[in-house]
Amino acid sequence: MIGLAKEVKKVIDDKARYTDWNKREDIRADLHFTLVLLLDEWNYPPIDRDEIYKEIFEQAENFKKNRVR
Repeated sequence: MIGLAKEVKKVIDDKARYTDWNKREDIRADLHFTLVLLLDEWNYPPIDRDEIYKEIFEQAENFKKNRVR
């Protein structure tokens, strides 16, 4: 699980380097697609991955908001 978390962080850091990354639909769609593939790669259980994406996205938004200050 630590390996998966590190990979997720890399993906988030890559996408979050763009201005308004959390508001741009193209970046959000790419992030969602990349996370789904990553979860599948790591044999993450096929539960509602949209819910997992939502949680990861919310955490990334909060982290980036609080880190900038």
